[in-house]
Amino acid sequence: MSSKEGVVRLSDGAVLRLKVVIVDAREAGFSPYGGVNIFVKPIGGLSVKEIPENLRNEMRDKPIASGLEPRDGWEIIDIEEFEPATDEMMVKTSKGLFLVKVKAEPVMAARNMGYKPAPELNEPLYSLNWVYKVSWKPIKEE
Repeated sequence: MSSKEGVVRLSDGAVLRLKVVIVDAREAGFSPYGGVNIFVKPIGGLSVKEIPENLRNEMRDKPIASGLEPRDGWEIIDIEEFEPATDEMMVKTSKGLFLVKVKAEPVMAARNMGYKPAPELNEPLYSLNWVYKVSWKPIKEE
């Protein structure tokens, strides 16, 4: 099985890391796709991979966002390009072995220049909305 980290480049020069993991995948009834429906539960996570020095300098004296995510200061920011995050898992079903794939693709991004996530991290807060694309196919057992 393979897993691939996603990369999201934003219009402010920041590069975000997107990861997806299949937490659970199991047979859940019939579907026309191989004769089985597979229930898939993915989770995703986001972090900053790279940030331009000018943004880092601008964030140096900003307060830390503590507790809940702030409601003020958010702005939508353009996604310039991305490579999706992926994960795969083999699932044994009543119709044989299947390879389940999940792909996470970003669709919207926002940043908050009013707060930083931690004292050591001089970077804006980022939020990313992504969609999961789930697919499966039978694997021929030898």
